[in-house]
Amino acid sequence: MKKILVIEDEQFVRENIVEILEASGYAVVSAPNGALGAGLAGEHLPDIILCDVMMPELDGHGVLKALRNNAATANIPFIFLTARADTSDLRHGMNLGADDYITKPFRVSELLKAVEMRLAKQDTVRNSAEEKLRLLRANISLSLPHEFLTPLSGILGFSELLLSSYDALSREEILEMLEQLNTSARRIHHLVQNFLLYAKLVSVASERSKIHIENYDAVASPKSIIEEVIYSKAQHEERTEDVTITVCKDVPLAMSSVYFTKIIEEIIDNALKYSQKGTPITVSTNQDDRTYTVEMTNLGRTMTSEQIAAIGAYTQFDRQVYEQQGSGLGLSITLKLLELHDGHFVIKSENGKTTVRLEIPLVEASLREELS
Repeated sequence: MKKILVIEDEQFVRENIVEILEASGYAVVSAPNGALGAGLAGEHLPDIILCDVMMPELDGHGVLKALRNNAATANIPFIFLTARADTSDLRHGMNLGADDYITKPFRVSELLKAVEMRLAKQDTVRNSAEEKLRLLRANISLSLPHEFLTPLSGILGFSELLLSSYDALSREEILEMLEQLNTSARRIHHLVQNFLLYAKLVSVASERSKIHIENYDAVASPKSIIEEVIYSKAQHEERTEDVTITVCKDVPLAMSSVYFTKIIEEIIDNALKYSQKGTPITVSTNQDDRTYTVEMTNLGRTMTSEQIAAIGAYTQFDRQVYEQQGSGLGLSITLKLLELHDGHFVIKSENGKTTVRLEIPLVEASLREELS
């Protein structure tokens, strides 16, 4: 039986709604004000909440904000009950995360239809999330054996050789083996981090449509991150001469520095992995009033339209033809991070040239001075 929380300060209206819902087979909990309602939401974790907007102590907007900031209640469908139909009021509620509005006075059929639709949507989202997690587990079980065993075999082989033949090995041979051990260990570390992050992003995407970044966590200097990450990666692959970076002035991005760094790491890794040493990799940025754009182009193995469309399934394409290290998660993680931040991710790949285009929202203009 689905459980519904009704928060309404007018007793007659509250009791009427409770009676209607109970007669329709729902379990109902009610509260006469916003403060009590917010507490009951955390205690009962209802399947849906109906809440009046204008209330003493804590109004409906305050209730919604409190619930969306609590992990336990953040994803509960929330419908406002209001006598006001002002556009700005509706927009404010939707910006806070409301799912729907019902204007008072309302018909019984209107109330029940709104509840049924939101509950059905929640069931669909939940089923979709479970299916995605099932596919995630299945794909992990297929990917992990190869991705883990290859570097683990190297670690075991070199470590056993060091243990058994240490006295017979030269200093140069030992250093070479230690470098191989370090490379294999780093590969496993990166793999585990990517799988964990991807699983987290799948979960977040299934629960809420967007990630909200606090202003203090926004990227204040994308230029320094881009240059530091790309030159570091290129230096490790001995390809600094292949890379050209043209970056516009700094502007705060509505994304955490951790996630932005991760995105840049993944797209440069991909460009270095699938292009030959000596071929150019160009990186440029641009911006308008609302968006920061990063473009990275390399001359190497191109992707088909089907492969580009399949990004998100974290499958490394053409593994049977091109034996490359990596699980293929990088672009999938990049795509999901941008989707969850209201950004965009576009790939064009043809005639031996692949361009990755990232579009990331800027911090609101009114807040940029605080971060500059």
